[in-house]
Amino acid sequence: MINRAVLVGHLTRNPELRYTSGGAAVATFTIAVNRSFTSQNGERQADFINCVIWRKPAENFSNFTSKGSLVGIDGRIQTRNYENQQGQRVYVTEVVVDNFSLLESRAEADKRREESNSYSQHQPGSTVPTSDSGENSSAPSSAGNQNDSFANDGAEIDISDDDLPF
Repeated sequence: MINRAVLVGHLTRNPELRYTSGGAAVATFTIAVNRSFTSQNGERQADFINCVIWRKPAENFSNFTSKGSLVGIDGRIQTRNYENQQGQRVYVTEVVVDNFSLLESRAEADKRREESNSYSQHQPGSTVPTSDSGENSSAPSSAGNQNDSFANDGAEIDISDDDLPF
């Protein structure tokens, strides 16, 4: 028997990380996967697929992704049911994620998050931080990180994205 699901899509919201009473991390999220065809109106439709990921991968997924992140996941489809507080039977179908891949660069993710934050959190009279448009935008800039205790006293850190394990 084979039960495999491989999906590529964008997160519809930030992953929700929780812990079981036994201390195991579990994150739930929804991924929007575009369909390969358009409707009669020429509009692209998407499927919204509920996913769950467990333990250390759940913590990593929650730390490195946010709403809009482009991710690839590999897992299995699982169905379950339970009785809610109103006594109704609720059926759930979800993908239990075994592996995931981040499919956008850190610079693209930071740019998307910054654009999202500037639209949703900008208040009149406040300033919105802007990113360095240079080639290595993940390196700290001495102007923007003066209060950051991890900024190496304002000096650039000589490390490339290729050297990072994620």
